[in-house]
Amino acid sequence: MNSDAFLDHLGKPVARLRGLTRSFEQGGERIEVLRGVDLDIHPGEIIALLGPSGSGKSTLLQAVGMLEGGFGGRIEIAGHEVVGLDGDARTSLRREHVGFVYQFHHLLPDFSAKENVILPQLIADVPAAEAEVRATELLGSLGLGARLDHRPSQLSGGEQQRVAVARALANRPLLVLADEPTGNLDEATADKVFREFIKLVREHGSAALVATHNERLAYQMDRVVRLHEGVIE
Repeated sequence: MNSDAFLDHLGKPVARLRGLTRSFEQGGERIEVLRGVDLDIHPGEIIALLGPSGSGKSTLLQAVGMLEGGFGGRIEIAGHEVVGLDGDARTSLRREHVGFVYQFHHLLPDFSAKENVILPQLIADVPAAEAEVRATELLGSLGLGARLDHRPSQLSGGEQQRVAVARALANRPLLVLADEPTGNLDEATADKVFREFIKLVREHGSAALVATHNERLAYQMDRVVRLHEGVIE
C-alpha cells in the first residue's frame, strides 16, 4: 500500500490545516512564523513534527490545540471548523477532543499524582468514582502504581512526565499534542518515557502530533513532517 493509499485507509482526519499562517510584530518588523501550513492528522496516526528551535513548532501546536487566536487559514478539529468559534466553544472542543503533553510537566504541586489525573476528568463532568478508577489504571500502566499519592515534588523528572502523559490521556482524546515531551529529561529516561508514551497513545487509539528536534525519536513514529521557514516540507 503506497503512502497516499495508507492515509486514505486511516479515514477522515481528526485535524486538518489548510493555508495556516501566523505572524508577529517585533521591533517594528513583521515576522512570519507560519506561512501557509497544510497538514492532515488521521485517526490513530502518530506524527513527528521535526524542526530546529524557533522554527514554529510550538506555534503550530498552539494553533491545532486552539490555545490562542490570530491565525489565518483554516483549522478543522474533529469535523468542526475552529475559525469563528468563540472562546467558550473552543474550550469545550479542546476539552472534549484534545490532550496536551509539554516539555515541562506543569503538574499542580499541591495535588497528588492521582489527583492531577482525576482533575481534568472532573472538569469534563466524569463522575468522581469513575475518574479515580481511570487515573489509577493509567498511572498503573505507566509503572506508577506505588506512587499514586505522591506529590510532584516527591517524584523524579521521569515520573512527573509520566503523570503528565496520563493526564493528557485521561479524557480519551482523539488527538494528543506533545511539545518536546522528553526534552527536559536525560537520554535514558527520555527514551523510556517516550516508549511508554507511544505505547499508551497506540493502546488508546489516539492520534498524536509530537514536536521534536530529536530525529532518532522522530523516526520511531508513523510519519515525519518537517517544518522549515514556516511551511511543511
